[in-house]
Amino acid sequence: MIKKVSRSKTRAKKHLKIRNKIVGTAERPRLAVYRSDKHMYAQIIDDVKGHTMVSASTIEKAISEGLDKTNNVSAAALVGETIGKKAVEKGITEVVFDRGGYIYQGKVKALADSAREAGLKF
Repeated sequence: MIKKVSRSKTRAKKHLKIRNKIVGTAERPRLAVYRSDKHMYAQIIDDVKGHTMVSASTIEKAISEGLDKTNNVSAAALVGETIGKKAVEKGITEVVFDRGGYIYQGKVKALADSAREAGLKF
């Protein structure tokens, strides 16, 4: 009998491989993406200090007010736009993108594209 590994364990393993290669610094912090069943989260992190510089998620009232659902592509795009604007206001223009082990399509791609349109380079 073939035992299938769960998707969450596979994602966690991919994420560890990615994190061994990607490090955020003060000059070029890491844009980390996490998506749950109900929400999308994005943080810009300086790994040297262990400090979150900017964050945005669909839990925030300002973002979730204009949305019907908080777990679709349009919600992810709004989170990307919000984090991009917040980062540019703080003077952050270049980041390293950490997709968190997720496949780069759908919600993750929408978040990345809208962050790029808001002024982030990666």
